Amino acid sequence: MPTDSYFYHYLFIGVFVLFALVFPLLPILLAKVVAPKKPSPTKNATYECGLEAEGDPWIQFRIQYYIYALIFVIFDVETIFIYPWAVSFKSLGLFAFVEMILFIAILSVGLVYAWRKKVLQWE
Repeated sequence: MPTDSYFYHYLFIGVFVLFALVFPLLPILLAKVVAPKKPSPTKNATYECGLEAEGDPWIQFRIQYYIYALIFVIFDVETIFIYPWAVSFKSLGLFAFVEMILFIAILSVGLVYAWRKKVLQWE
């Protein structure tokens, strides 16, 4: 097969996709076949930090837990975007500086909005 053919270039992508599917599935299937299967009430019991589980597992959490988690993720992602920008700040120029100021301003507006709606106050 000539190396300049259309099929040859996509062969690498096909091999990569095949490897990406087989690599994680092979250990899972191997564990299903090889692992011993001896279920018992002790093994099937819910394990929670070494303590006996108490109460109904289907309890409702307060929505504020999720809101705090979402706000944390937003500002964590902001940090992930700011760090590479700060590392290469000198070589990026004025346009990148203006873009980052705009990015931080949009997130700041979101923080002020959450603050004014009293989302960040724990009741």
